[in-house]
Order: sequence, then structure tokens, then C-alpha cells
Amino acid sequence: MDRKKKYYSDILYSVSLIEEFLIDVNLFEQYKVDRKTKSAVERQLAIIGEAVKKIKEINPSELISYHSSIIGFRNILVHSYDSINDEMVWAIIKKHLAPLKEEATKGLIND
Repeated sequence: MDRKKKYYSDILYSVSLIEEFLIDVNLFEQYKVDRKTKSAVERQLAIIGEAVKKIKEINPSELISYHSSIIGFRNILVHSYDSINDEMVWAIIKKHLAPLKEEATKGLIND
């Protein structure tokens, strides 16, 4: 498997793990008090951000939607862990995870 496909695969795996972690967590109120789930989700979001960054490095013209925001959020997760906003993480999960999954699937197939 070439490197770019590996990173698309990593994104899909991380998304699937986040979905798995949230099977029994349906409300933000549940999420914000579940330290283990929050930690696991944040780790996978950081991996997604790193994979997006590496795809961009391999082929700067092949950009994932919101790549700058994804990479920027990865930097917050890794370097500014003390300023992570649970509401922002929840919004990312609920609004952006499914479109990212679809785009990563296309990236994996189309290459």
C-alpha cells in the first residue's frame, strides 16, 4: 500500500474507532463527563489531523476539505491540550466526521 492510501486508511480507522467509542454516548452531557471516551476520541482526532497533514505533504494539490482546520485542531490537541473545548470536539464529531469519512473513502478508492 502506498503511503497516501495508508493515511486515508488511518483516517477511516480513526473515524470507525470514534464511532465505536460513542455507541453508548448519545448526548453531549454524557460525553463531557466521560473522561475515558473524551481521551480516546481526542487521540483519534489527533491521528486524523496528522494523517491529513501527511497527505498534504505528499501531494499539496490533493487537499481534504477543511484540511487547515483539521491540522490546526490537531495542533491544539497535541500542543494546547489545556485549552480543548468539549463543545467544539462534540460539534466536530456530530457535523464533520461523516463527511470526512466519505471523503477519505473516496481518496482511498480513487488513488
